[in-house]
Amino acid sequence: MSRRVRRKVAKKGKEKLLLPSYPELILDENDGDFSHSILPVSPSSNSSLLTTFRGVAVDWTTLPDDTVIQLFALLNYRDRASLSSSCRTWRNLGSTPCLWESLDLRAHRCDATSAVSLSSRCSNLRRLRFIGTESADAIVYLKARDLREISGDYCRKMTDATLSVIAARHEMLESLQLGPDFCERISSDAIRAVAICCPRLRRLRLSGVREIDSDAINALAKNCVNLCDIGFMDCLKVDETALGNVGSLRFLSVAGTSNLKWGLVSHLWSKLPNLVALDVSRTDIGPTAVSRMLLSSQSLKVLSALNCTHVEEDANFVTSSNGTKGKLLLSLLNDIFKGVGSLFVDNSMKGRNVFLDWRDSKRKDRKLDDIMTWLEWVLSYSLLRIAESNPPGLDNFWVSQGATLLLTLMQSSQEDVQERAATGLATFVVIDDENTSIDGKRAEAVMRGGGVQLLLYLASSWREGLQAESAKAIANLSVNASVAKAVADEGGITILANLARSMNRLVAEEAAGGLWNLSVGEEHKGAIAKAGGVKALVDLIFKWSTGGDGVLERAAGALANLAADDKCSMEVALAGGVHALVTLARNCKFEGVQEQAARALANLAAHGDSNSNNSAVGQEAGALEALVQLTQSPHEGVRQESAGALWNLSFDDRNREAIAAAGGVEALVALAQSCSNASPGLQERAAGALWGLSVSEANSIAIGREGGVAPLIALARSEAEDVYETAAGALWNLAFNPGNALRIVEEGGVPALVHLCSSSVSKMARFMAALALAYMFDGRISEVAVTGTSSEGASKCVSLDGARRMALKHIEAFVLTFSDPQAFAAAAISSAPAALAQVTEAARIQEAGHLRCSGAEIGRFVAMLRNPSSILKTCAAFALLQFTIPGGRHAVHHANLLQNAGAARVLRAAAAAATAPLEAKVFARIVLRNLEHHLIEMSI
Repeated sequence: MSRRVRRKVAKKGKEKLLLPSYPELILDENDGDFSHSILPVSPSSNSSLLTTFRGVAVDWTTLPDDTVIQLFALLNYRDRASLSSSCRTWRNLGSTPCLWESLDLRAHRCDATSAVSLSSRCSNLRRLRFIGTESADAIVYLKARDLREISGDYCRKMTDATLSVIAARHEMLESLQLGPDFCERISSDAIRAVAICCPRLRRLRLSGVREIDSDAINALAKNCVNLCDIGFMDCLKVDETALGNVGSLRFLSVAGTSNLKWGLVSHLWSKLPNLVALDVSRTDIGPTAVSRMLLSSQSLKVLSALNCTHVEEDANFVTSSNGTKGKLLLSLLNDIFKGVGSLFVDNSMKGRNVFLDWRDSKRKDRKLDDIMTWLEWVLSYSLLRIAESNPPGLDNFWVSQGATLLLTLMQSSQEDVQERAATGLATFVVIDDENTSIDGKRAEAVMRGGGVQLLLYLASSWREGLQAESAKAIANLSVNASVAKAVADEGGITILANLARSMNRLVAEEAAGGLWNLSVGEEHKGAIAKAGGVKALVDLIFKWSTGGDGVLERAAGALANLAADDKCSMEVALAGGVHALVTLARNCKFEGVQEQAARALANLAAHGDSNSNNSAVGQEAGALEALVQLTQSPHEGVRQESAGALWNLSFDDRNREAIAAAGGVEALVALAQSCSNASPGLQERAAGALWGLSVSEANSIAIGREGGVAPLIALARSEAEDVYETAAGALWNLAFNPGNALRIVEEGGVPALVHLCSSSVSKMARFMAALALAYMFDGRISEVAVTGTSSEGASKCVSLDGARRMALKHIEAFVLTFSDPQAFAAAAISSAPAALAQVTEAARIQEAGHLRCSGAEIGRFVAMLRNPSSILKTCAAFALLQFTIPGGRHAVHHANLLQNAGAARVLRAAAAAATAPLEAKVFARIVLRNLEHHLIEMSI
């Protein structure tokens, strides 16, 4: 077996795109599979590390020290520590100073204790990256006196005191970068301390400082004689006069900085003897100042003015100014690649590959290399800021060159440029973060540029910062169906599933986000499960139960999507997903997590006929109580999803009673009462949950007693079809009870149901409204009408006769809409199967086949066939026809109930009654035929 290090190449159009070089072991294509496992040994032992490869025992401790050190260099800190614990020899090699020249603490919680434990290895430390104020405070405990570079992210809360101490302890510092978020608590005092304590400083880049006064800048000019690169980005005020005194400056960025006097700037800064490149992007600089800088400065070669409104308002000025005295003006209106190419004498470095060609060029020009390195940094910063603000009118820029620029910068040798470009790529495609909408044309531009392959390649890097940002870009882009397919086709699902297992929370979070977006597509759900994504997502919930809302929300959201698929829902349950999601619903206080956990439980419970997850969720300790509690959340999304979960769970008899015992009736009635102005989704689920609970007579009575009738009537008046249809179903169930029927009359429910019965575009809503009215006026309401249900006693019952007449009139009209006189006449004469089938097909309401009635309800319809009212007879026969049509979901169940109730005799009587309406007779015959069909089927 031979090993070699090589650079991966991806195609870009007809050309080859050379990807950045990351040291990794690559096997020859003929070497076959190579797998090994490290056997655990005591850290204090010198025992050999043995593995077996092709039947030959391999002692890994016999590798040369240099080879082992190179192996360590390829690993992140966590894996390096794990490998170091294998044996004493490797533990010593893992402490080799050359492995500790650079330290990235962003993925780790670093406090004073952690820093002290690392300090013995940091004597040779030269470069440090950290995140947050706690890590900043701990830096001094590393005792890395020879630090040359410090880069900090999310330093918004860093104070002058912290920065001053860092500067005082690291006098060898050459580069200090804090950003890109704003350093609001840092003032000129801390910058002055940096100037005094760090005389070797060459680069200083700070973002969002409120004010940088002349004393601080003059201190830098006086003490830091080698300071050649300054970036004061997005600051509120910078003393432009003092900046003119920093004669050593070669590179200066004031991008996004406000309150600059451009007349003074162009006069003073044009005299800086060494200023080679200036970045004024996103400022209010005007054409006059730009022109003066380009004409007056003897040393200036590049002026970046990206997204400068006053400059870009005059396209002619931008065009004419570019190339003035051989100087480059960068603008969103120009071809940036062409402009950068003009810096090279070598004509081969032209076009979209100019940055790639420069990186691979063997002929090096140090001054030009410095400019290009600075340009990469400036472009990545500005493009990210522009993408974050998403100003209008830039669609053409992003599609024509912005996407390609970001992809090019992602291949930079500068780690922070790569990560910022990946973040920019994740940001610029999003046009509506609230609704997770992305721009299709921008996403397609990324795909055309080979962005999917590049992102997946970088996501497989060993560098966790790059993994996280690449996964974030993949996640956002995957909202687009075409990109999602490309990601899946390129093996991205497996990559994301592997990243979701990362011990780095940020990496796992972004990977979970990618799986969340990919799981929207039905075609990807199975692939995610096959790649082990379900288990990885469930494990995330347990692993980061106290790690913040981001990773938990994404994991729960992905599981919710996957649970919508029958097979995947079983995978979720087998992986322990029910317990994980219930734990979130019970214990997590983040609204986004609660919403996704409830949605996942709702989807798990939606497959009651095909698996046991519905009952499994109900039997999980605390599940129903948690969901009932979440219906009282102040967040509408949480209320909606928890009500939806209770609706689905209520289809199981045991769950239904347990929900009621957990206070579900009271909670859901209160929810229905409070959601008159809520979204249709919440209204539908509130009504649906009450509909599900009301299947039980005890619950139905409790709902009426708690005041559930009035809000359901209000929802039945909704203009949203899903809402009024669901409310009609709930009222139908409630009307079975005479007391509730009277409440419906008292609360003005008859006009609402009559309106649905006669005017709804939904056949199901009309059908259930008709059935509710039939229940209400089949004679049983008279049992409670004498006393009434309200405090007003019988005073409201005087309108019952009028309400009954109105109800029966519209029930009859509804049933007759399914009547074809010719077809009914033919069926009445012959009763031939073909004639009956024609009537059945015309009368059939497809969705009614999903309704499931209890024995008491079927008995109610059978009794209604004997009712003196011909309208109610016809309605009862019509309903039984719907419930027994062969192929219906519960048709066999209903046939059994009818058989047990002795309905055949009643149906024959109705079919033969001389005074019965023709429709009642024909419908009764069809029901008899359906029963015969089911009996034959069951006997077979």
